[in-house]
Amino acid sequence: MTTDPPPTGVLVLEVGAFMAAPFTTMQLADLGARVVKIEPPGGDPTRSAGPFLNGESSPFLRLNRNKESVVLDLKQQRDRAAFLALADRADVVVGNLRPGAMDRLGLDAGTLRGRRPELVYASASGWGQDGPAAGRAGLDILAQAASGLMSVTGGPGGGPVKVGVPVCDLVTGLYVALAVTAALRERDRSGSGQYIDVSLLESGVSLAVWEAGMYFGDGEVPVRHGSAHQRYAPYQAVRTADGYVTVGANTERLWVSLCDALGLAALREAPRFADSASRMAARDELVELIEQVTTGLSTDAVCTAPDGVGVPCAPIAGYDEVFDDPVLRERGFFWDAPHPGLGPVRQLGSPMRFSRTPARRGDAGPPLGSATSAVLGEPMARPVGPTEHPGI
Repeated sequence: MTTDPPPTGVLVLEVGAFMAAPFTTMQLADLGARVVKIEPPGGDPTRSAGPFLNGESSPFLRLNRNKESVVLDLKQQRDRAAFLALADRADVVVGNLRPGAMDRLGLDAGTLRGRRPELVYASASGWGQDGPAAGRAGLDILAQAASGLMSVTGGPGGGPVKVGVPVCDLVTGLYVALAVTAALRERDRSGSGQYIDVSLLESGVSLAVWEAGMYFGDGEVPVRHGSAHQRYAPYQAVRTADGYVTVGANTERLWVSLCDALGLAALREAPRFADSASRMAARDELVELIEQVTTGLSTDAVCTAPDGVGVPCAPIAGYDEVFDDPVLRERGFFWDAPHPGLGPVRQLGSPMRFSRTPARRGDAGPPLGSATSAVLGEPMARPVGPTEHPGI
């Protein structure tokens, strides 16, 4: 049984740091692209993020799997020339340096695509490549703030809270990977590459599906509701005797089934909870009454009863539980990637499952500069024509 997708013939150069660009190229590498990670002499700053395994950054080993590391000091003319030679045979360049940085080095999209029109050049940035904020530094927490995400994250009446994971960085990476894939597919037809501009700000705002519906619908400004849904109740975390569970009774059938499963017939019959709108209006009282029952039961007991009648219910898991979850183990989500100095390194799997071409399970993030000589010593490849490229 094959464990990797077939090579796509796509060569990707990454000029990135931290999260957005490396997360983009990790997706492309998982799908079979060859990714050459261009690093400065000191390496991607993520290499300095602990914890460390024999001096290697544990986060870096996972974020940069299936890649080759080439060290180039792009401030030096000789190394810029080496980069240009690589770009002349690349299919994709992905970067997330601050807007203008690659222009000052003479390695901007216009220059590279002038030499190789087939090139797809993708830039991730905080605020976009143009507009009044283009030159500002872009960080995930700034994008979470400016995109509105922090205004709806946290408890009612409490202060703003960022999403626990760097969601704007990560969703930007996914958008860039999707855009690159689409641009390569379009190049199959036209023979021409193009430039892609994705910002953390717009990626964060794009997630506001419910919030846009509320504001553009009736002018309501969304606020923080903790774990509760903006429009349905009960649809949130509720307390148990030993923790919390989440329940999702967002239809009339599920509401009736939840009441039956937890012995809440009185609530089911109460006029003040007769329909979705009334349950939303009295949500605080409703959840308090539900918790009078659930706090007398274990988390397992509370989940078992609703789940048995088809009501969505799940415990809130810590990552110690997630990384040992039997469902994920049974589906083979976690896997071990080899590393020349560390041996097997545990990896998160790709959620993309293909019936014939599974996501690549290759090597862990590479040692700094381990592929420099090999990659720079490769001969120039024949330029790709409009019908020659297989795409990703």
